Amino acid sequence: MAENRNIIVGLDGVPFGMIKDFTESGVMPNTSKLLNDSVLTPMYSTVPEISSVAWSSIITGANPAEHGIFGFIDLHPNSYKMRFPNFNDLRAATFWENCEGPSVIVNVPSTYPVRSMNGVHVSGFVSIDYEKSVYPESLVSTLKGLEYRLDVDSMLAHKSMDVFLDDLDRTVDARISSIQTFWDQCKWQNFMFVFTGTDRLMHFLWDAYDDKGHKYHRKFLEYFSKIDAAIGRIIDLSENSDSVILLSDHGFEKLDHDVFVSKILAEEGFLHFNPSEESSLQNIGPKTKAFALDPARIYLNRKDKYPCGSVEEKDANEILNQLEELFSSLEIDGRKVIKHIFKKEDVYEGPYFKDAPDLVLIGDTGFNLKATTAGKSRFGKGIFTGKHTYHDAFLAVKSKNRNISFDKQPSVIDAGKLIRSLTK
Repeated sequence: MAENRNIIVGLDGVPFGMIKDFTESGVMPNTSKLLNDSVLTPMYSTVPEISSVAWSSIITGANPAEHGIFGFIDLHPNSYKMRFPNFNDLRAATFWENCEGPSVIVNVPSTYPVRSMNGVHVSGFVSIDYEKSVYPESLVSTLKGLEYRLDVDSMLAHKSMDVFLDDLDRTVDARISSIQTFWDQCKWQNFMFVFTGTDRLMHFLWDAYDDKGHKYHRKFLEYFSKIDAAIGRIIDLSENSDSVILLSDHGFEKLDHDVFVSKILAEEGFLHFNPSEESSLQNIGPKTKAFALDPARIYLNRKDKYPCGSVEEKDANEILNQLEELFSSLEIDGRKVIKHIFKKEDVYEGPYFKDAPDLVLIGDTGFNLKATTAGKSRFGKGIFTGKHTYHDAFLAVKSKNRNISFDKQPSVIDAGKLIRSLTK
């Protein structure tokens, strides 16, 4: 059992530049004090740069091919039928499962449904059933008494931004109340909580951060000030010997264009659908060479792996080269669309390597990649004004018992390994 306690605070999606901005400009003074005593570094996310994969790597310290989570959506074996992986699909042990001492885990994405553990667990996005989101179940009444919400109702933003922001505030208020309750009433060695409303806020209102004259600029700053006050309260209650980790799972930036990867694959002859049927994965035709799963994971339609598989192993490299050439040359208005093209062997290693996508695309600045087959054109723009980034998550570590340093920019997997080492 670790000698000292560990506090892990997640700010979903907050980029390195923003945490620097808010701590230096006075928006987050308590966080600024914490960072003054911490090692702070930008951090790479996972490939792809989405919460389900990144948080799974953070809590396990494992590569996606070791823990088995490659995205929010996957396919049933030997099928094009989509499924939604959850905590039961995580194949690597979490840090709290490897620790003898008790833990409190609140609102970590992709940890639903909860399972028995030494301590308290309230799962995060995507949580469906309240009773399956809380361990032990006896705490359900406590949380409901605090008006605890499993998540923000993001659909409200499509109807009224004011109503959405009110829901965002009420959700984080209840989250903070639960954190205080568990801190006071539970015995723990590791205490982890994640604020996911940051991600929701930045998706819908990144432009309110960029534009000081924006109607919601002040509300944007106030939300982060509220989180900072909660961080300040926790730090005030912490002990000098406690290790504190503050981190995000990916970065964020302005969104200029949505890019519909499946539409491009179809137009270029890599993806075909059966005639007179809807353009969905379940209706893939036998001429298909490649298809995509969100956000931009590309899979070869391999023979003997998929029902309509047509790609033989001897042809795989040639098709992958064609796909790389296609996407590396993709432009809109003279701007390069794709920043990175990762082959599976470049980023994945572990027993579930066979389940990994053959290629993963990372969008260049301003380009948000989507695998949906519903796109009517290659490019579009929805209600979101902000998008995920791969290169600029952040990690801050304060630990009196360890000499923490980084020779190069770490990844969220490295952050997970650090957490495991601190919580042994």
